[in-house]
Amino acid sequence: MRKVAIFDVDGTIFRSSLFIEMVEAMIADGVFPIKIKEGYKKQYQKWTDRKGSYEDYIGAMIKVFMENIKGIDYKSFSETGKKVAEANKDKVYRYTRDLVKKLKKQGYFLLAISQSPKGLLDEFCKHLGFDKIYGRFYELGPSDKFTGEVTDLHLIANKANIVKRVVEKENLTLKNSYGVGDTEGDIPMLELVENPICFNPNAKLYRYAKLNKWKIVVERKDVIYEIK
Repeated sequence: MRKVAIFDVDGTIFRSSLFIEMVEAMIADGVFPIKIKEGYKKQYQKWTDRKGSYEDYIGAMIKVFMENIKGIDYKSFSETGKKVAEANKDKVYRYTRDLVKKLKKQGYFLLAISQSPKGLLDEFCKHLGFDKIYGRFYELGPSDKFTGEVTDLHLIANKANIVKRVVEKENLTLKNSYGVGDTEGDIPMLELVENPICFNPNAKLYRYAKLNKWKIVVERKDVIYEIK
């Protein structure tokens, strides 16, 4: 039975958010109107000024995205996604990039789980050698246009359930398994593995990791260090 390693992607492998890059690129390509920036401008400013949370900023952007994705054709979305993935393929953290390579060489089954669009993740992760990738699927209606709904949202919202499902389906083992995440949303997944790693964690995950004596790794500029 192959051992498994599970990675979050945004902020854990990728040094930003693929979803953010996608929304900004869709605006730049004229797929989304530029005026939608007003929907998340205030939350973005609060976050950059350290007066608001990153979660509020992302939440505002998701709201704008869902309000505008309906009626957009898949071809335009896909073309923009490929450009975003290609432009950002090397914008990764050294620690997680090297860990992925190391575990791949050791024969681990590599599983990526993210809230970013599935097609975009497929393009980005193919350079890293992942065996399975889970992301958000946006429903398509007639003429390959998006309906504005997310398919199987309950599944992608729970990373632990995805891990259990993949382990059973692929005949994997959680013995000596690894899990890497950066927010409290990754806790259920990290609790399943034998080697949980909290990488550049937010405050809630940091506190939980300290209580449970999980490994905490921080990469800042050209320095990688572990917090004991």
